[in-house]
Amino acid sequence: MVEYDIKKGWSKGIEGDLLEKMMKEVFGNCKKDGDMLVSSYGVLTRIEVKQLSNALLHVVTQSSDARDDTQILDTKRKLNVFVEKATGFDAKARMKRAQQKAKKGDI
Repeated sequence: MVEYDIKKGWSKGIEGDLLEKMMKEVFGNCKKDGDMLVSSYGVLTRIEVKQLSNALLHVVTQSSDARDDTQILDTKRKLNVFVEKATGFDAKARMKRAQQKAKKGDI
């Protein structure tokens, strides 16, 4: 489980059905399961996404026992594309924010 910060003002782009449409665009599938959006792609057998607030996106993934490095890398790239589109932060910015939170003891 990971909670990603959402860039200020970015949540307007994922409100309503927009986050579900984004998941379908990136992963090729998405369905609602209660208040979670659920998808799968590559080695990730389940990707659960929920917007907790205008500032936080909750993501849980489950992976298969795949050993194909090419498929693993493709899946990781695709997940990064989705998280960047959904949060407004690229991987470098997300890492920097996580390091700052860790220093403060927020993680």
